Amino acid sequence: MSNVIASSSTNVRRYANHVDGAPLDASGSEPIARHDPASGRLVAQYADAGPDVVDAAVLAARRAFDDGPWPLLSGAERARLLRRFATVVDGERERLAALDSQEVGKPLRLARGDLEGVVAQIEFAASLAHTDHGSSWTQLDTGFVAYATHEPLGVAALIVPWNFPALILSQKLPYALAAGCTVVVKPSELTSSSALEIADLALAAGIPPGVVNVVTGYGPTTGQALIEHPGVDVVSFTGSTATGREVAAAAGRGLKRVGLELGGKAANVVFADADLDAAADAAVFAAFFNQGECCVSGSRLLIDVRIAEDFVATVVARAATLVTGAPDDEATDVGALIHERHLDKVLDHVAGATEAGAHLLIGGARLTGGGLADGAFMAPTIFGGVDAGSRLFREEVFGPVLAVATFDGADDAIRLTNATDYGLSNAVWTSDVGTALAVSEGMRSGTVWINTNIDGSPALAFGGMKASGIGREVGFEGLREFSSSKTVQLRRGDRALPFPRAATEEGR
Repeated sequence: MSNVIASSSTNVRRYANHVDGAPLDASGSEPIARHDPASGRLVAQYADAGPDVVDAAVLAARRAFDDGPWPLLSGAERARLLRRFATVVDGERERLAALDSQEVGKPLRLARGDLEGVVAQIEFAASLAHTDHGSSWTQLDTGFVAYATHEPLGVAALIVPWNFPALILSQKLPYALAAGCTVVVKPSELTSSSALEIADLALAAGIPPGVVNVVTGYGPTTGQALIEHPGVDVVSFTGSTATGREVAAAAGRGLKRVGLELGGKAANVVFADADLDAAADAAVFAAFFNQGECCVSGSRLLIDVRIAEDFVATVVARAATLVTGAPDDEATDVGALIHERHLDKVLDHVAGATEAGAHLLIGGARLTGGGLADGAFMAPTIFGGVDAGSRLFREEVFGPVLAVATFDGADDAIRLTNATDYGLSNAVWTSDVGTALAVSEGMRSGTVWINTNIDGSPALAFGGMKASGIGREVGFEGLREFSSSKTVQLRRGDRALPFPRAATEEGR
């Protein structure tokens, strides 16, 4: 049953929550309005779920887990339904990509790539559901065997951010389902459409009602009620580090397992012996992909001092060719930022960098010409001569701003890479295998790319170190985030105990 409850003739989508396979509105509350950040036009309204709706969603997931068939299905049966789910989503890729493009402000052609990733994640999670297995021990002692099983944790709260609404959901949802969990999803209040539509598609694929629920609303109210609900067993959150600390504290009070995928400040380290043409292209892509609103954005460019002047000039020239414009224009490379307040924060970082003595090489301002006046558009921005102690070098900007600095030798490159509280991803460019391995070993991050950037596969676990979070998503480790290990031990025959056997009446 569709969650859309408004006439399409208005061109404004009006959604209810998705609870137990049916729409559930939040009576008595003002709907949340979402305006297209590229045009300012109202495009969607979502329900503002209060504690009563959150409670209904968690109870639905609880029933589906405790009494329903989902966790009792065989891995092969869950895999079959997940494969069907992937097929159904695949058939709606263009529509879902259009929703995310419109609500995020990202180029439609890049949103299509997000949806390809969504289908790939569901398909891979299906393969894990089919092949997951435990372990056994048969040589521990005479007459003593043991085996370990992996059981679903229960009800999972999945809290998803606004920058990749469908893609980041797919890094959580199919893995939770593959493990046998039931879920309550809380998408961002800015970009809730694709999560609600995907919940409908899960139902259409045959996944039982109550297994996938979606509640929409604000983090401090809807999100907090979900995290603190006693019926939730595990929380998986993607968002800012500041909010992640609050999520961890709230989950800790309930002794819930928590996974946190938080902020980043990735360094793109380029040595003089690298393929400089490929490295320059990757530097521009890593910095300005998704308007820089990306936790793995290559927002720091560290260049070997021997090649710095020419390499920076190349990167600036290539950044100047990027097209900033309407998300639905196939020529657009960089779209709108998520909203005006965020644009103001990014511009504040720009002002701070200038005050700190960094050299503005390109951009640095809001774009208002050529039909961009109604949107939150910003020019791709590059600063040179950025000091390692400055805000721009150390703090996450989450916008199209690249900080450039130089290094002298591998040890200096490692030192500068690690000179931030974050540790999500980094990249190194060199033709020397020894240098690549030594630098990657020294980088304190969950992911290191060598001669590539913002790359990957559903098979590869993703997550951070330090202030970038705890736990891992996707891949085999992503499945384990939603399961618990149980050890079963069996001894055949009597065991020699250290206490004397009690005397029986016959033995007296």
